[in-house]
Amino acid sequence: MALTPSSMVGLGTPLPAFNLPDLEGRSVSSSDFAASTGLLVAFLCPHCPYVRHIRSEFARVAADLQRRGIAVVGINSNDVASVPEDGPDGMRQEVREAGYTFPYLFDESQAVARAFQAACTPDLFLFDNRQKLVYRGQFDESRPNSPVPVTGQALRAAAEAMLAGRAVPDDQRPSMGCNIKWKKSVPA
Repeated sequence: MALTPSSMVGLGTPLPAFNLPDLEGRSVSSSDFAASTGLLVAFLCPHCPYVRHIRSEFARVAADLQRRGIAVVGINSNDVASVPEDGPDGMRQEVREAGYTFPYLFDESQAVARAFQAACTPDLFLFDNRQKLVYRGQFDESRPNSPVPVTGQALRAAAEAMLAGRAVPDDQRPSMGCNIKWKKSVPA
């Protein structure tokens, strides 16, 4: 398992526009969340051991955020030619196993991952009600095979601050996980 850190895009960055299909083929757009209290965009995938490590607690945290007015969307941008289990069937299985209650979108072209500068899975981006980035980075300090429990503490603290109208602390730590499996370039 090679660790790849998130790119730590600048705080205040506007939400990149996206329009992607969910697992039923319905189009989900960034503009669908314009009236939300906030938006959490999570780059995930079925096979990654780092995602698998947090996914049950992530599903609980995401459901809690949704109840409190923060929209949540998962995006899988991995190249399914190199990781077939990350295709829509694997995503459906992940939704069932983890209990995700949010739209899970497939970024087949990888254009959305590039627009977000997503680097790894999981890679988390929390935007406020003005669609400005207030948090990016890790879910918590836990990693596979570590004794640290999975709590979602880092993301929870950021969301709590945002919901309370307080500034989200800017001493944020990058997420660590599997690199996004980019498509191989085709020579011109």
